[in-house]
Amino acid sequence: MFNGAILIGASTRTGGVPFHAIDPATGEKGDIAFSNASVADVADATALADAAFARFSSLTPDARATFLETVADQIMATGDLLITTAMRESGLPRGRLEGERGRTVGQLRLFASYVRQGDWLDATIDKALPDRTPLPRSDLRRVNMGVGPVAVFGASNFPLAFSVAGGDTASAFAAGCPVVVKGHPAHPGTGELVARAIIAAVAACGLPEGVFSYLPGTTHELGGALVADPRIKAVGFTGSRGGGIALMQIAARRAEPIPVYAEMSSINPVVLLPGALAARADALGTAFVGSMSLFAGQFCTNPGLVIALDSPDLDRFVAAAADALSANAAQVMLTPGIHVAYEKGVEALAGADGVTTIARGTQADGVNRGQSAFFATAADQFRANPALAHEVFGASSILVKCATIEEVIATIADLEGQLTATLQIGEGDDAHAAALLPTLSRKVGRILTNGWPTGVEVTHAMVHGGPFPSTSDGRSTSVGTLAMMRFLRPVCYQDVPDALLPAALQDANPWGLTRRMEGRLAVVA
Repeated sequence: MFNGAILIGASTRTGGVPFHAIDPATGEKGDIAFSNASVADVADATALADAAFARFSSLTPDARATFLETVADQIMATGDLLITTAMRESGLPRGRLEGERGRTVGQLRLFASYVRQGDWLDATIDKALPDRTPLPRSDLRRVNMGVGPVAVFGASNFPLAFSVAGGDTASAFAAGCPVVVKGHPAHPGTGELVARAIIAAVAACGLPEGVFSYLPGTTHELGGALVADPRIKAVGFTGSRGGGIALMQIAARRAEPIPVYAEMSSINPVVLLPGALAARADALGTAFVGSMSLFAGQFCTNPGLVIALDSPDLDRFVAAAADALSANAAQVMLTPGIHVAYEKGVEALAGADGVTTIARGTQADGVNRGQSAFFATAADQFRANPALAHEVFGASSILVKCATIEEVIATIADLEGQLTATLQIGEGDDAHAAALLPTLSRKVGRILTNGWPTGVEVTHAMVHGGPFPSTSDGRSTSVGTLAMMRFLRPVCYQDVPDALLPAALQDANPWGLTRRMEGRLAVVA
């Protein structure tokens, strides 16, 4: 169960001005009063995390993997209460949340299997060359180590997979970093249930209590204090551009600046090439609306921009999209605040010079329901008004009509950094696609063809990141095993006696790792 507590290691406390969850489907306030964590709570949580770091970061790969698996088991043991609580706090349906729970425990188990392999350590050994002339070479050994305690901010749109035990927390744990989570106030009961599952896993594995703490709260002061605390060494954030930039500025002003890995805003351009439109314009129009309006469009990979050459085939796409959208029911949005922001964003697009409304979804029947919207404009109008390229978080998109492929390329070149770009290609489109790819690869973190960007697989190869402002650091990803690298740093040991080296670098190789010896991988049989 949950009772609105602040969870600092193994201890619970209450305090601050209480707040309540809101059921976005009804607008009704929940019964339970949740505590607002304070700056003093931040200090206590980070002190415990700092004390736990040395032991947690030195666990064997198998012990750390076992902990990740135990977290997954404890989340599943929470049972249906987790799903029903998340439904009330997010307005999302059962099927979506059950799938998200599966993704959450699945990524924990994926990280566990990867941790056991040990590749992430990148153990590298260049042995001494005492007889080298004109100068001998020292014995040099390098290994990746956790950076220290990590602050994680829960996301609004994924109350499980991007929140308390989501990808940021899982990858930080996998890297050997204790985590302090600032819970999202939109789903505090859900957050507390997951937090209690993690704390149970910490206890079951006999780990220091400071490996995990959970700080619920509604204030910007709480988040700012967490990022500013000198014991925090990195930050994971998923949310608005304004929120991410504010945290980045706090981190940069510290006596010891730290990285903030923020996933912020993206409109994920979809390029419809002529061959694809000629072959399947109607089907593309219908599928586009399905992707754009999925769960009220509340995905960071939502297709908020469509770019195409103007043609009769494009008219067919527009007609099919308009038909599908006109029958699209207004859906519950995650929070009243998100709904208000969506309505303002759609209103701004509808009133912009040179923008026409292609279609709207059905009128809302109830509170906090977003009426989907599709707009169109010409390429010169789009490029002349940067506000048209701002993210509207929800089921909204704008079509940019171009006269030439060069105009398509120029439109993409003017965009800010994005998480994804999609090419819809068909017969005869290869030359256009080849011309587009160099520009797209500079603008996005993931390029896909003949699909839709909504939906991110949790795998080793996945990149869920991109150039600013889609993320604060385009070299990183928040999904997939590569996400661990955000919370690791290399340490080199020079002429250190074997008995004092980390286990990963000792001559006996007690962890049985594949290591790089003199620049070549040495595979352990």
